[in-house]
Amino acid sequence: MKGQTVVIVGGASGLGLATAKLMAAHGAAKIGLIDRNAELLSSSSEMLRASGVEVATAVANISQAGAAHKGFADIVEKLGRVNAVVNSAAIYPRRPILEITDDEWDLENAINVKGTYHMMVAAVLHMRQFVNPPDVTGRIVNVTSVDAFKAHPQNAHYAATKAAVVSLTKSFAAEFAKDQILVNSVAPAGFATDRAKELGFLPELTKASALGRAAEPVEMAEWIVMMASSRNTYATGENVVISGGYIYV
Repeated sequence: MKGQTVVIVGGASGLGLATAKLMAAHGAAKIGLIDRNAELLSSSSEMLRASGVEVATAVANISQAGAAHKGFADIVEKLGRVNAVVNSAAIYPRRPILEITDDEWDLENAINVKGTYHMMVAAVLHMRQFVNPPDVTGRIVNVTSVDAFKAHPQNAHYAATKAAVVSLTKSFAAEFAKDQILVNSVAPAGFATDRAKELGFLPELTKASALGRAAEPVEMAEWIVMMASSRNTYATGENVVISGGYIYV
């Protein structure tokens, strides 16, 4: 990531922030954070600046195209050309299938699917200005989930949105390969975020893992950084599952 400029959507906390910290440790020069939580953005950006990275932030509701594109444009205005975009913004409201309401379906799709789509479009429109074959123009990494591939009856609407993002990843990869934009996704199993700890399902994650423990966010961030970095020169349209063996047992 040395010298690279990266935008992380949903970067104020959780996996997004873990990814930002790791990118800074790997030499990223500039990091843009887009999130809807202004307070968390402020504290997270100060933390990153203390490590010597130039940081820009934008508060945006990415479920709305105008807000998503403006947030991205604000980051570009401050930081210049963006080399990689990571889409980690998502909501995770656990609910049994028969209790899911229309409003919950709509909100889940608005953030997890439509929001990711808007940010991918913003990234592509920016990156394709710098096409210089055979060099890679830019890299987009979407955070999906192992739930896209394995039944999750306590969170079917979330799982469905992540399956949709896997499909979007493949479609964008095929459409913009001609522009040398690499589009991939990383599908984690559950990991030990503050949110997971609050909701109390870490013991469930530990039991489900073949390794007998839940992953730490940085263990997932390592794979995101790899796919977003200059080390990735050929993978596109791929989805990398990181599940600690969960998907196989």
